[in-house]
Amino acid sequence: MGVIEVATNVILPMLGQTMEEGTITKWLKREGESVQKGEPLLEVMTDKANMEVESPASGILLKILAPENATVPVKEIIAIIGEAGESVDEAVGAEPKAETAPQEKLEIPAQSVPQLKVPVVQPEESGRIFASPRAKMTAAELGIDISLLAGKGSGPGGRIVERDVLDYAEKSTAVESKTERKIETESAIPKTPAKRQPIGKKIPITPMRKSVADSVSASAHTAPHVTLVSETDVTNLIALRKQVADEIERTHGVKPSFTAFVIKAAALAILDNPIINSSLTEDGIIIHDEINIGVAVAIEGGLVVPVIKQADVKPIYKIAQDMESLVEKAREGTLLPDDMHGGTFSVTSLSSYGVDMFNPIINPPQSAILGVCRSVEKPAVVNGEITIRSMMNLCLSFDHRVLDGAPAAQYLSRVKELLENPYLLILER
Repeated sequence: MGVIEVATNVILPMLGQTMEEGTITKWLKREGESVQKGEPLLEVMTDKANMEVESPASGILLKILAPENATVPVKEIIAIIGEAGESVDEAVGAEPKAETAPQEKLEIPAQSVPQLKVPVVQPEESGRIFASPRAKMTAAELGIDISLLAGKGSGPGGRIVERDVLDYAEKSTAVESKTERKIETESAIPKTPAKRQPIGKKIPITPMRKSVADSVSASAHTAPHVTLVSETDVTNLIALRKQVADEIERTHGVKPSFTAFVIKAAALAILDNPIINSSLTEDGIIIHDEINIGVAVAIEGGLVVPVIKQADVKPIYKIAQDMESLVEKAREGTLLPDDMHGGTFSVTSLSSYGVDMFNPIINPPQSAILGVCRSVEKPAVVNGEITIRSMMNLCLSFDHRVLDGAPAAQYLSRVKELLENPYLLILER
């Protein structure tokens, strides 16, 4: 049986349901180098995260058609893989040949589409350093030669992650001698008044920034937002978390954050107010059966919303585990499309920034989002007496096309009730 060898056109795959284009941030192979099928070939910045794309075939990287920093549409040819000495022009124009005789069926490999998978660290070859895109970016910003961390990564399979780079930078600073610090300090004292460093610059619009801009603009201009604010007493929740956090960390390897309890409360409150868990379509309002909570995570250059699936049935420790994993993947740029798919409601927190109130923007096609503000001690009346309590504002934005103020207020009231009586969050259901 004869086989016609045809070079493989590497095309930019769709790495997410909403992806229309991607920016090539780095080629991991150069023209003329050999590559194995399944080996990481390039890094692509999508509208959600920076991801590795693996090679669809084995052979020689004959030609790179889309250079680094180029933004190309999905399914466009970006490179060609073939045999050494093969004509690139012929490879680009090669068309599968039809079967010419029944007695000799021609087998022509179909054009392969690169598939995304969780990055797997392999033994270092040809001087390549296995590090996450985020680690490489951080090392470049800090002026650190990332090859100095080779073999010292704490990620899966020894992969270098951002935390390794930051730890290295901190240790390098710590060993600086006292004399060097003194010289540096003295030399930093200007002999004459120094001019202010300029801060003006032009920032290119990345695919992620464009996606965030398009999404919030569409949401703000399409869905009439209404925001309700409720002051919530979280004194008991803070006390409960303090009591159980160490035990949960001992038994399950993760210390639950404050946000983990809020996510649980938000999910359970949906059971009593399912209209919150809905989407508006041309055919009507769809109330989703699964309760999947998106968690907004700020990263360099944008915002991503990974999803905790079926949060209503997961115990606190499992929500905390999912959060820790998703947040780390978001900051390392290794989120998979499935990690950000299927959200039915979102939670966003600005509590660590000391914010007391804000108007969250709904994440389409969802119908509502819960904003979490800082907790602060203040005088409050409890049982007719003034006492100091930890108070926190909850800000619920909802789409007025889908629901009215009364059901939205009922939902927010239920979230408040659960957080003020936090033992309800850890009961078996």
